[in-house]
Amino acid sequence: MTGTTIANLQDDTPEGITCPAPDTLVLMTRELRPGTDLARLSRFADDRWDMDPAIFEDHAQASSFNFALVPAPLRLTAKCYVWQLLNYTGPKMMRHAQGGRLAVTSVLHTFSGLKQFLNWLDRRGVTALSSVTPQLLDDYLADMADEEIDLERKYRRLTAVRRLWAHRDLLPASMRLPAAPPWDGEDSGDLFGRARISGDNRTRRIPERAMQPLLMWSLRFVEDFSDDILAAHSQFLKLRDNGPVHRRRNDQNARLPHREVTRRMTAYLNRLHRDGGSLPGKRQPDGTLAIDWNHISRAVICSASVQTSPAGRMAAESGLPIADNAYLDTPVIGMLDGSAWREHIAYPEAKQLARLLSTACFLTIAYLSGARPGEVLNLRRGCVTYTPDSKLWLMHGRYFKNAVDADGNKMPEGELRRDPWVIVEAVARAVTVLERLHPGPLLFPTRIEPHTQSSPTKRQGQARPDKRIAMDMANFVRWVNEECRTQGRTDGIPADDLGLLAASRLRRTLAWFIRRRPRGLVAASIQYGHLQTRLLQGYAGTYESGFPDEYAFEDWLFRIESLAEDEEALEAGEHISGPAADAYRQRVTAANRQFAGHVLTSDRQARDLVGNPLLQIHHGEGMTCVLDPAQAACQLRGTEGDPLVTPDTDDCRPKCRNIARTDRDILQIRTRHQELTEITTDPLAPPIRHARETNERERLAAILGDHDHERPEHRA
Repeated sequence: MTGTTIANLQDDTPEGITCPAPDTLVLMTRELRPGTDLARLSRFADDRWDMDPAIFEDHAQASSFNFALVPAPLRLTAKCYVWQLLNYTGPKMMRHAQGGRLAVTSVLHTFSGLKQFLNWLDRRGVTALSSVTPQLLDDYLADMADEEIDLERKYRRLTAVRRLWAHRDLLPASMRLPAAPPWDGEDSGDLFGRARISGDNRTRRIPERAMQPLLMWSLRFVEDFSDDILAAHSQFLKLRDNGPVHRRRNDQNARLPHREVTRRMTAYLNRLHRDGGSLPGKRQPDGTLAIDWNHISRAVICSASVQTSPAGRMAAESGLPIADNAYLDTPVIGMLDGSAWREHIAYPEAKQLARLLSTACFLTIAYLSGARPGEVLNLRRGCVTYTPDSKLWLMHGRYFKNAVDADGNKMPEGELRRDPWVIVEAVARAVTVLERLHPGPLLFPTRIEPHTQSSPTKRQGQARPDKRIAMDMANFVRWVNEECRTQGRTDGIPADDLGLLAASRLRRTLAWFIRRRPRGLVAASIQYGHLQTRLLQGYAGTYESGFPDEYAFEDWLFRIESLAEDEEALEAGEHISGPAADAYRQRVTAANRQFAGHVLTSDRQARDLVGNPLLQIHHGEGMTCVLDPAQAACQLRGTEGDPLVTPDTDDCRPKCRNIARTDRDILQIRTRHQELTEITTDPLAPPIRHARETNERERLAAILGDHDHERPEHRA
């Protein structure tokens, strides 16, 4: 090995910089999870460093650094560098860096780019960073440019090299990159172009044709099937604990006297005769039915060898039919389209249904609350409260993204949200279901059923990790589609062209539905217009939640698309009437001139832009609002000064000075006028209704007349 060795590391370390020894703790200055076994902490000399003790998110995957993947000549360099990233607490070393040091998860992400760079150097015979030349860095840049990877991965690799250079003063001389900044200090945007050139390179929403049935089935589980599944799962747990394996584990497998077994079997068979039940069965390989003796041993609480005993012969000769499965006794009361959603629940499927129910609760909570998936997975029992005075459901929890201390450093334990999420009742109901499903403190534990842990696992978090919830969502879709296939239903969940569903896509999808389908999902009593009021105007609408920015991006896209349609209609000769007609024409023309082709680089930028007065055009039913808050006659949605403030187009006041009417609006008014004409010609209509509808018909007739009268050809 050339350069500094582990033996002389102390002598070569810059003055004032802590030098790790072979037995130095890797997480020496990091906050650790409560209850961490200090004896299991990684040491500098180890080739694998476990990071789990410093990661507080319960849903996080097991994480570690594996230095065996780094070439041997550069391995000590990598260790020293990563150790300093983890433990150096001095001033920040990189431009635009937030806080004094990286979060542990950010160091893990950096390690990926570091490995790429060090392995590239090793293939070219470089054994020390001090030997790296500007030409080598240019060659690395050229090789990256030729790789078929997305632009953001290239950005991350460039950042890994820049970060390595920025921290050179923390390393021994032979482990430092040369003093000149890589690539003459040019920004990544100058070297590769912008990482995001359009809105297409963002988290993709779940298509409407998939999201609607996905939410409908989730709500069915929560609202219609949950009581049946909870009861079945409770009986499943009792029967499982009665089984020979669990009784043997709990030292409860003492052999019962034959007389007691016979007594229990008699009571069991008498109950089946009385209730018209069947013996539990299972399908043999040849297709025939046989008695499921394991299930009988659970029901009777006896040995699995009961089959060969006198009590077993009693069952075999009882004359009872044999079912095609081991069904539970819990009744099914949930309805689906007016009929029971299934006839009965079998012992083997109770555990599966409980997991599906938990997944349905996750989908309901994550989607309808607008919370980040990690925040949902870290929710704990008792997180939902109801305030009778305001009639609001509130959901309390921790957030981790952007949770920083006074110095700007990430707080690994996260922080309790100052303002809770304001949620709809369906979300509160899903939380209640989860609290009934299992006794654990976390709503989404890795395992729902209590279990005996024979040996400690490496992963310390107890919540379901991201990859596991993604698998659960895929299993949920698979179950729904199989159920629809066997029952001949047509409301399955179509496949997504982008592959498996991901929890990270739910927030973006909700923002799209709120903006594009405000009256959606009326059948489930959930309208997205109502959700908008909750999420954007309640406590959940604070910007630390991140959801207003998600919504702002979708709002921006929608407004730009609408403006393009409006300008096209104007150019085709569309007529505009109403008090705000001139303002409408001016804004449409000016906005398209200013924003056509505009590229957004962040959600926050979208939030700022949607507040531009030129974009304050809101299409409603039979009217278009050219919003001037000072003249608005309706109750505005949002707070004064908020760029997301919008008019309440469902409560538009006819005399408002913000109203303009396009030819497209007039088509809707004309249709409504014709409907009212038919209603008012009905001689059997009640007088009060007849008078009300006649007044509305005359008002609409006046609007139609004014619109036609103001056409340029009529004026001439």
